[in-house]
Amino acid sequence: MDSLCRGVFAGNSRELSIRSCFPSLFQAEQTHRSVLLGLLLGAGRGPQVDSALIRRARAERWSQWSLRGGLETLPQALNTHLTSRGVRVLRGQPVCGLSLQAEGHWKVSLGDSSLEADHVVSAVPASVLSRLLPAQAAPLARALSTIPAVSVAVVNLQYQGARLPVQGFGHLVPSSEDPGVLGIVYDSVAFPEQDGSPPGLRVTVMLGGSWLQTLEARGSVLSQELLRQQAQHAAATQLGLKEPPSHCLVHLHKNCIPQYTLGHWQKLEAATQFLASRRLPLTLAGASYEGVAVNDCIESGRQAAARVLGSEPNG
Repeated sequence: MDSLCRGVFAGNSRELSIRSCFPSLFQAEQTHRSVLLGLLLGAGRGPQVDSALIRRARAERWSQWSLRGGLETLPQALNTHLTSRGVRVLRGQPVCGLSLQAEGHWKVSLGDSSLEADHVVSAVPASVLSRLLPAQAAPLARALSTIPAVSVAVVNLQYQGARLPVQGFGHLVPSSEDPGVLGIVYDSVAFPEQDGSPPGLRVTVMLGGSWLQTLEARGSVLSQELLRQQAQHAAATQLGLKEPPSHCLVHLHKNCIPQYTLGHWQKLEAATQFLASRRLPLTLAGASYEGVAVNDCIESGRQAAARVLGSEPNG
């Protein structure tokens, strides 16, 4: 579980809640007193949403997916789709605060300006939202402020004329072996069509864990050079990629992965009850609540929209 928790949440397995992080495993064990037996018997499966794309994915047995131009094309396409239908998208205008008006509407402060909204769907991190909420929502703010997040550095490396010693999606690294390297994804194996021309071997090294947390706590400068060296050393020692890469991209994502620590489900329950009892026109979505993966966030957004529209989330 140590490696799995590091690979998915970049977190400490001793601090994370299995019930919230891996609900299917929790449900399988609760139902049949055995994770393996429960999974074999189908415990832990949620409601199945039906669509032509989902049926195709099942028929072709997809294990992962990507987009030809990269995942950034997904929000770009959404922006194009929405703006073409008259939706106003405000960029570069961070929200500074939320306040409830007498008529039950929200006033959304944007620094030098503001706007009014009948309903707010928040997909920002829970801790960020906690600082934006008004005094009337103090109990909700307290619950959200206790959902922490950790930073992860992602280093993309490309090598010309190199080969991997093994085939697969990638590998995870237990904290006992390397506290700084979470794992390495073999991008060229998963999506060889994106190797470029001329094709080169691509891997992604994920850095985080106690090593990164310690450096952050000390106030150390996390330079791109430091992260690049750490990633290249991992690729050399773990995969034998000892030659310098032809290309290297380094991105440090601060506080990017929420941590579902022990008692996370109780925080969500308290938040849900507070919103219902006060009838606040606020819907929570995003990675802070019920899944940090891209698919989880897409589903979270779908369910949030369904709740606002009053339709069936699982339909």
